[in-house]
Amino acid sequence: MTTSHTDSRPLAVITGASSGIGQALADRYLRAGYRLALFARRDEELRRWAAERGLDERACGVYRADVADVDAVVQAGQRCLADMGVPQVVIANAGISVGMDTAQREDISVLSRTFATNNVGMAATFHPFVAAMRARGQGALVGIASVAAIRGLPGHGAYCASKAAVVAYCESLRGELRGSGVAVVTLLPGYVDTPLTQENRYAMPFLLSPEVFADRAFKAIEAGMSYRVIPWQMGVVAKLLRALPNAWFDRLLAGRPRKHREGEGRH
Repeated sequence: MTTSHTDSRPLAVITGASSGIGQALADRYLRAGYRLALFARRDEELRRWAAERGLDERACGVYRADVADVDAVVQAGQRCLADMGVPQVVIANAGISVGMDTAQREDISVLSRTFATNNVGMAATFHPFVAAMRARGQGALVGIASVAAIRGLPGHGAYCASKAAVVAYCESLRGELRGSGVAVVTLLPGYVDTPLTQENRYAMPFLLSPEVFADRAFKAIEAGMSYRVIPWQMGVVAKLLRALPNAWFDRLLAGRPRKHREGEGRH
């Protein structure tokens, strides 16, 4: 795909855009007048989504890439730069969430795959665009973390650890890009009604639809916020849990249903 760079509309790059939060973000940026560059493993679903909205390649570029494959996502980003120009915003949204039990050998592989997607994949997503955005002196790199980053949950070690790493990584990147004009935004969703959460076996307070989350995320990114928990109520809950002594926190979580391991539930 080769398109003209003369289109003056800003460009939003979004990974994991074939469903859930990613697709809702794509819709929100489209409504705001952005062109889109959408990355996902299931590119046929993205092409169908774009066709349903009457979007041509100038308005919506689709790139097939598994973010856990560093070379694939870097090459997709390079093609995007060549096809569509330098983006205004890059949202590293693609992620996986699977329960784990450290006593099970196969779950160590789950941990490895989770970090490959949620962390290495995020850095690989940003990599092709950093130099060009810094040279232009403008733009935003957005990492999607989770409120689960704030305190570890039993049976959810892979996801919680990976999202805590997202927060630390984005903070480091923000310092590296300070003064460049390129903002780094860390968003921590609470519970959002997506395929990742619909199998959860525990209560999900303050549950948001993907559309509501996307609208609030869009506003936070546009405002240049460096860190935002959405919804704010979950941020308060998480901070209170963070302040609890370990013994109290462990007692509170005792008996809580755990995240499905791979192969359990409806997977």
